[in-house]
Amino acid sequence: MNTSGRLDPETCYRAVKSRDRRFDGVFYTAVRTTGIYCRPSCPARTPAFANVGFHLTPAAAQAAGYRACKRCLPDATPGSPDWDLAADVAGRAMRLISDGVVDREGVEGLSRRVGYTSRHLGRVLRAELGAGPLALARARRAQTARVLIETTELGYADVAFAAGFSSVRQFNDTVREVYAASPTELRGRRRGPRTPGAVTMRLAVRTPFAGRALLDFLAYHLVPGVEVAGDGWYARTLDLPHGPGTVRIDLADALVAGQTAFVEAGFDLADLRDTAAAVERARRLLDADCDPIAVDEHFAGDPVIGPLVRETPGLRLPGQVDGDETAIRTVIGQQVSVTGARTVGGRLVAAHGRAVETRIPGLTHLFPDAATLAALDPATLPMPRARGRALVGLAAALAAGDVALDRSTDRDAVREAMIGLPGIGPWTADYVAMRALAHPDVFLPTDVGVRNALRGLGHDPASVLGSADLIPQWRPWRSYALMHLWNTLMPPVKAAVSTEES
Repeated sequence: MNTSGRLDPETCYRAVKSRDRRFDGVFYTAVRTTGIYCRPSCPARTPAFANVGFHLTPAAAQAAGYRACKRCLPDATPGSPDWDLAADVAGRAMRLISDGVVDREGVEGLSRRVGYTSRHLGRVLRAELGAGPLALARARRAQTARVLIETTELGYADVAFAAGFSSVRQFNDTVREVYAASPTELRGRRRGPRTPGAVTMRLAVRTPFAGRALLDFLAYHLVPGVEVAGDGWYARTLDLPHGPGTVRIDLADALVAGQTAFVEAGFDLADLRDTAAAVERARRLLDADCDPIAVDEHFAGDPVIGPLVRETPGLRLPGQVDGDETAIRTVIGQQVSVTGARTVGGRLVAAHGRAVETRIPGLTHLFPDAATLAALDPATLPMPRARGRALVGLAAALAAGDVALDRSTDRDAVREAMIGLPGIGPWTADYVAMRALAHPDVFLPTDVGVRNALRGLGHDPASVLGSADLIPQWRPWRSYALMHLWNTLMPPVKAAVSTEES
């Protein structure tokens, strides 16, 4: 059985027979004779072709009456990289559902953000993903609940609350239906040490995963008061729907290709209802749904990017935890050095960010929200007057909803809206598309860092960048090519960090 024309049964079955880990999270195998669904790499005996069907999401398999395999835990996988590559209606809706929009605003709120009626959005999601928005949200809640049960000391009522369930009874019924086990049974079989009082999640990523390079980038660009980093870790404040929070992420390399690695993230939240939103934003930051093998293989043999990929396999595209913040920081960084942008960003945070108490030294503020910045006099900002006007104008557009950076809007529409604002040019709009909207195919040919990196590698920038189509051979992964070039300029994390862990 197919849930969508996008799945070819023969191709899927070949991946299942070979237990190909690259397809984990891309589709799910439902076994009619057992009533369970698995990830493609499940170590169990491969069922006969006549006894299996394929689904694009756990929600579609659950809606068809299947339960999650207890052996391979199919929902504990990264999401499909196709969602970011296509960025179609279904992909944008999936990102919002993962952020908890259905729990907070209902299906009508989700539909409003995507720009469709709830009926039409339901038709699109069922056609593309095999399940409607409520079923997709239910599957996400079940997955969040399972991870919390197995990795924290939270009571079951708190787990239900944190995962987004409306009642403990609904939580119990859903867990039993999806996992064929009670919450108590799930907690009884968990592995690893328990951490009292902490909400620690393991975020699945495909390998290879260049965690150290990602850490170097984040540490080099951190804004004082909002972010801190040290050897092997990065932390920051989070402005979440129900209150503030923090996340501390341990970042290390996992370079054995074709596996699923787990990045440990510790959250401290003012309101447990923000658990799903905090996890989704941490996953965005990590580019957790990337298919690094597909990206790296695309550059094999390329004389410029190929050697860089071999040196740093699994390089990620650093994402964001708040699109508005990313856009504001991009404007701050226009035509100044990274060090200068960090200094100005720190002053803006100290003057206009909301002070918060945290358990992590150095984290003192939330980044100022768009409404606060929109009300400022550009002349009072610590930057040239023209850039101050551009910043305040962008903040006003963000606050009014004229520019939406929550992944609900088409990328081309966002770019057009941004370029229409005074002081916002193509470089800024494209950088925001890459970081805030996870656009995998952005390149910045005028960027000084790109040209310096090419010269440092012994290439003539004019020769490499001379194509009228902006390096068509690097499509559709030009954002990753850009990151590989920038990565050659990154100082190691110890040199980049001004606040050490105490």
